Amino acid sequence: MPDHTISDRALHILQTIFGYPSFRGQQADIVQHVAQGGDALVLMPTGGGKSLCYQIPALLRDGVGVVVSPLIALMQDQVDALAEVGVRAAFLNSTQSFDEAMQTERRVRRGEIDLVYVAPERLMTSRCLELLESSKIALFAIDEAHCVSQWGHDFRPEYMKLSVLHERFPDVPRIALTATADPQTRAEIAHNLQLDDAPQFVSSFDRPNIRYQIVEKMNARKQVLDFIRDEHPGDAGIVYCLSRKKVEETAEFLNANGIPALPYHAGMDMQVRSANQARFLREEALVMVATIAFGMGIDKPDVRFVAHLDLPKSIEGYYQETGRAGRDGAPADAWMAYGLQDVVQQRRMIDESEAGDTYKRIQTAKLDAMLGLCETLNCRRVRLLDYFGQPSGPCGNCDICISPPVSFDGTVKMQKLLSSIYRVEQRFGAGHVIDVLRGVESDKVKQWRHDKLSTFGVGSDASEAEWRAIVRQAIALGLIEVDHDSYGALKLTDQARPVLRGEQKVQLREYQKPARQKRQAVKPKGYVESELSRTEQAIFEKLRWWRVETARKHNVPAYVIFHDATMREIAKAKPGSLNDLRNISGVGEKKLETYGEEIVAVIAGMS
Repeated sequence: MPDHTISDRALHILQTIFGYPSFRGQQADIVQHVAQGGDALVLMPTGGGKSLCYQIPALLRDGVGVVVSPLIALMQDQVDALAEVGVRAAFLNSTQSFDEAMQTERRVRRGEIDLVYVAPERLMTSRCLELLESSKIALFAIDEAHCVSQWGHDFRPEYMKLSVLHERFPDVPRIALTATADPQTRAEIAHNLQLDDAPQFVSSFDRPNIRYQIVEKMNARKQVLDFIRDEHPGDAGIVYCLSRKKVEETAEFLNANGIPALPYHAGMDMQVRSANQARFLREEALVMVATIAFGMGIDKPDVRFVAHLDLPKSIEGYYQETGRAGRDGAPADAWMAYGLQDVVQQRRMIDESEAGDTYKRIQTAKLDAMLGLCETLNCRRVRLLDYFGQPSGPCGNCDICISPPVSFDGTVKMQKLLSSIYRVEQRFGAGHVIDVLRGVESDKVKQWRHDKLSTFGVGSDASEAEWRAIVRQAIALGLIEVDHDSYGALKLTDQARPVLRGEQKVQLREYQKPARQKRQAVKPKGYVESELSRTEQAIFEKLRWWRVETARKHNVPAYVIFHDATMREIAKAKPGSLNDLRNISGVGEKKLETYGEEIVAVIAGMS
């Protein structure tokens, strides 16, 4: 039975401390359930408000809420953000001195902290477990819970040990949270954390404010430069690359072309890496160029784009990384340049991995799903959500919905490709096969006498780029595969036989030469843009400058002071008193007390 006293207190905390008028989606049910002592598994998209699902129950229950997080580099910012709204928070991790850790431990024992953030490695030490056993614990929140799953995209062995929480603290509620988990990963999270009997709260995976766009890779660095210049000048964004070297080179290239950019990867000096992350969080209009070592838990709400210069390994990884854009609900872009070499490279990485056959099969299946998303003829969002088991309709806010591709009966072209692969005895890579198809008399073609084959020149009516697109689609359709034991040779699969025999038709996407396009003014479904008048825009800009200076004084990221969405509401409301300001979403009592008079003065100064 719902406890109305708890629900009333929860709403009061939401409004007075965090400054939000009402709960969103399933937040209220989750808070109620955990506050009453129940366990839960929560799947909620990035920016959906997961943190409140454990922060508010921790404030409602006696004792300290223990948040298990792998994100040591971000704990300070999370603690600072809570301090700004008047919540007593601290962390225990390897960045502290012995004296600092001792002081935090004493405060935990005395019940002087509402929330403490702990890395899983620290939590598993006998010292930390003894500390928790001698303290009053309100709840355990296991953030980034997909790290416990070997099926997931970011497995971390230390998370497997977290089942000890259920064994040593059987009466303390546990809430596991993640933004990304397909049904298989979800089942493994529940099993490994002993949450099999806990209710699962699964929110919509849709982020309607994000526009998905995948383009053919030609010159990826030049393409991403054009994309940023055309569509996101002066915006904060993240560019993901597969290798450390590519990260360094891309950051250098963007800086040389007038786009302020910072590199981030695991091979950098830790101090430099941390300084770059801090700058990205605290400054505006910076682009972070990074490997996937960067990003988990990044709370920056105004990231306007995430660009991939290389193909992600899985849809979960892609969803998690693109979800770092547009956390504030305003329009954002997920852009990717993708080519045949990406497919070959990812296949090679799986094949050369030292992992077991089962893991390789899992990774291959995940990569196949990612290829399917890239090569789909239908709405990308439908394909993306379907992967997570969520049915949906065309979104109107992806490149395929905006500019639908032309499809055609590609059976004959596909038969030509498959026949050519067969005629060269499945021993050669895509470049050679395409040369044979197009009738190119290269030295290699002549050396192997492949200019005498019946398929030589049968595809001369199509360009190399068109054939590469067809090869990619053939791989995505499962008709051919790349064999790295034979230096990337293309091989036919069993599924190719009915196509070769003419028993099965193949529908292909018509090749379109990549063109540089200006952003189309398409408003995503589900997003209501706050139109600001000229006066309101001027107030908003003045508030942004005030926020920059205030954040610098407090040594916190600007969004910790106020999100852009809150400042837009302030600009529209033009509050003339503290009472006027109190009714604006995102302004809690502590922030009203700390910043209220300054904001009212800024508004008055604009009159």
